[in-house]
Amino acid sequence: MTTTLEKQKKLNENETEYMLEAVNLAKHFPIKSGIFQRATGHIKAVDGISLFVNKGETLGIVGESGCGKSTAGRTFIRLYEPTEGKVLFKGRDISHLPESMLGRTVRKNIQMIFQDPYASMNPRKTLKSILSEPLITHHLYDRKGRDEKIAELLERVGFNPSFINRYPHEFSGGQRQRIGIARALALQPELIIADEAVSALDVSIQAQIINLMEDLQEEFGLTYIFISHDLSVVRHISDRVAVMYLGKIMEFARKKDLYEDPLHPYTKALLSAVPVPRKRGVEKRERIILKGDLPSPANPPAGCVFHTRCPAAMDVCKVVTPEFKEMKKEHYVACHLYQ
Repeated sequence: MTTTLEKQKKLNENETEYMLEAVNLAKHFPIKSGIFQRATGHIKAVDGISLFVNKGETLGIVGESGCGKSTAGRTFIRLYEPTEGKVLFKGRDISHLPESMLGRTVRKNIQMIFQDPYASMNPRKTLKSILSEPLITHHLYDRKGRDEKIAELLERVGFNPSFINRYPHEFSGGQRQRIGIARALALQPELIIADEAVSALDVSIQAQIINLMEDLQEEFGLTYIFISHDLSVVRHISDRVAVMYLGKIMEFARKKDLYEDPLHPYTKALLSAVPVPRKRGVEKRERIILKGDLPSPANPPAGCVFHTRCPAAMDVCKVVTPEFKEMKKEHYVACHLYQ
């Protein structure tokens, strides 16, 4: 597939600083078997994606389970080592930086909020220990300064500082996610990757967390990559949206364009599943049902990876990979219907 990074940069021609760029990024996991555990194949979780995030904006990455969106997020931050391609943070290639330099120069400025905040915390540590850890690791503040910083963080995410000696199991799911946000803010990062940050929460709590994240973004000038399968949440928080399927980006556009005029059949199917209130005099929206199951990323289909489930598939889709092209202004899609 032709690289699309230069084309995508047209989306914001006036911007001069890109917070993060991925160029033909791939992450393949080996499939090992036999007594010697030799690689007999690879799971292509992320298979050659190119995108960028502007400073101060929120990029939403959506797709069904297994599409590779969470793997992409972890590869951006180098929790997974990229198989191919590169990741640039503020113009600097961080794809092959040694761990010692990565920790000092990159991870301080890129933090992550995980889907399960309880699993990402040590249950034997108090809230004070959890929030102190990144400050100690990066040698920030003395003991008194750390205590003041922790109290400030707790207050900023809506906690009473008296909770400082409690353990993770003493908090609800929404409260734990606030702790995760506070921990991500501790080092004053520029970019935060939120991986399904609200998917495990009740709808009312989701709204509170999203509003908190938006307030923090405005206050600290944060840049977000927001990964989710919930298109309603992504629509609320994102500026632009990338739609992933089986390790590839199918469509990439401004939020308004993508939701009001989707081009790719996969995007149309996803949006048709989003519940909307019925209005008198308005026709019921057609529900698009995709047949079959998501193919195995260990053996993705030839040509367009979506052709096995696409209601508009043509013969060319089975053999030729569609180019990722600008079909309308600032609206990119990989589909033979438009080529």
